[in-house]
Amino acid sequence: MAAGPGTTADTGPAARIGKEEDEHVKPFTPEKAKEIIMSLQQPAIFCNMVFDWPAQHWTAEHLSEVLHGKQVQFRMGTKSTDTVPQFETACSYVEATLEEFLTWNCGHSSTSGPFRDYDYAKFWAYADYKYVASLFEDKSDIFQDVIWSDFGFHGRNGRESTLWIGSLGAHTPCHLDSYGCNLVFQVQGRKRWHLFPPEDTPFLYPTRIPYEESSVFSKINVVNPDLKRFPQFQKARRHVVTLSPGQVLFVPRHWWHYVESIDPVTVSINSWIELEEDHQARVEEAITRTLVCALKTAEDPHRTRAWLNPTEVEDTSHEVNCLYLNRAVSAFVDHYRASKTVESQALRTNGECMKKEELNMHNLMEVERTGSQNLTLGTVKQKAASPFGPALVPVLPSSEEPPSERGDIFKNDGKDLVGKDGEHFGKLHHTKKQQMMSKSENAFVEPIASNSAGAPSQACISTDDLLDCLVHPQVTKIVAQLLIQRRSL
Repeated sequence: MAAGPGTTADTGPAARIGKEEDEHVKPFTPEKAKEIIMSLQQPAIFCNMVFDWPAQHWTAEHLSEVLHGKQVQFRMGTKSTDTVPQFETACSYVEATLEEFLTWNCGHSSTSGPFRDYDYAKFWAYADYKYVASLFEDKSDIFQDVIWSDFGFHGRNGRESTLWIGSLGAHTPCHLDSYGCNLVFQVQGRKRWHLFPPEDTPFLYPTRIPYEESSVFSKINVVNPDLKRFPQFQKARRHVVTLSPGQVLFVPRHWWHYVESIDPVTVSINSWIELEEDHQARVEEAITRTLVCALKTAEDPHRTRAWLNPTEVEDTSHEVNCLYLNRAVSAFVDHYRASKTVESQALRTNGECMKKEELNMHNLMEVERTGSQNLTLGTVKQKAASPFGPALVPVLPSSEEPPSERGDIFKNDGKDLVGKDGEHFGKLHHTKKQQMMSKSENAFVEPIASNSAGAPSQACISTDDLLDCLVHPQVTKIVAQLLIQRRSL
């Protein structure tokens, strides 16, 4: 049985650093934590922010008692190291209680029960993406055990969270989330995160098959990549961190991530924080949904489950998708107009003050574009203070060699993958991000061409090949902007 939050072995500087702080004083006020989250452009670990949360006791054993035999769906995957990602459409599913999961997870073979067809030595189980509000719908008091208001998001608790319970080897394929940024509280066991910045999207070979709203998958198994088929992946900048109990990982918007349980039992709680950019992202997702469903249904109307993720249970008809798209565009336009109205009122009220603010913001943007090391506000020059330290640890780029096809990426235990001070990260990666974006925009067509480089015989363009181009994240962004412009005229 897995160790609980208090007995899991510490690995890496991040696990040790957190214990150096006073356990009774939180290092950041809610206002400061939110300020960091809304400005930080790289992953980081918050330490000593959740020591008083009742949810720190949400081990699998505790939750099995709370749920009193309630059945939960587990995704079953194999512990093999294939070069092909184990997407949800290729997995099988089991309905079981947490008690049955824990019994199976102890290695007890059984000729009966929901896990009877799954040898523990060969399979992993993952109760992933479980909405706390649905799982504990008749026990709403438990929502208060999760206190995201400590990070500045007042009123946010377990109701706006999801729960993840997995066995050793359970993992999520590499993907990015279209909406928001992510806060992940590790409750039990450890998870290893492989993260890649948004600028590396061209090297991750994005695909929308299987289709799931708000998830852009990578075609690559990032822990055992096929570099002959995906040579551009060697250019991706991997960031690796092992998240231990009591720590909270911040994942910025559009950072790619592959997450694997590396202890016998792991429990995580996360919440996606809405961002201003989500308004346009919903339009982009509506475009993607309309095109994917139209083309894949036309290809074979009877095999939707081959390309549609099991999490997608809504109607996928073209009529419904077009309605969804129109609503997304209208919502964006309404939000934009409302924002402009508020802005105009503020300008009339504040007059010169607002003009000075606009000038300062213009100066700030210019400084960021030129890569200056100082933030200039008007005529005052001040260097941005780094938020990093013992209580906020940056996730650094991996020091290991580029991954090979041997699949031995997990030999590194993560000890050298988290920085101790992070002094050179003081700029929060604003300038670096902008520089890399221009580089990636020029390169994003390269992976598409390289797909067929080693296989001249594959001359036929498939529906999936076409969709990889039509709903590429950078393409849907342009289409969304055009649709919004047409509606705004």
